[in-house]
Amino acid sequence: MLRLLRELHADPLALAVLFVRLVLGLIFAMAGFWKTFELGPIGHTERFFLEAFADTWIPTWLLWATGVAIPPIELVAGVLMIVGAATVPAGIALGGILVTVTYGHLLLEPLFVTTGHIFPRLVLLAFVLTVPRERDLASFDRLWQRRRARA
Repeated sequence: MLRLLRELHADPLALAVLFVRLVLGLIFAMAGFWKTFELGPIGHTERFFLEAFADTWIPTWLLWATGVAIPPIELVAGVLMIVGAATVPAGIALGGILVTVTYGHLLLEPLFVTTGHIFPRLVLLAFVLTVPRERDLASFDRLWQRRRARA
């Protein structure tokens, strides 16, 4: 643990990716938790998909599939981002959610301003996915890789 703290102190990029990954993961995990366990996937679908997109080209079955799938994906990918496990697949899942949300907002309002919650998340995600994996020193993936190398 002390070794990791020394390495983080000596590598500002590693420290930055840790904090960005933690914040990004918390944002998505907490939203996913709320949508999964408090609102519920069916409530999420009814509130954010069926009501909003009933008069669009999107078929009801696709609204149901997307609306029910997003909460647990958001929760799991957010937790994976927090711990730094499967960061790239988790990032791809979160990126897909951001694209879906962006398209939905723009479908309803073509000049929708994305700076509120979409763009900040996208910037954080892009940073995490751009930093080379070996610089993410405090991730589960990196710690697992070190352990396997020693064995």
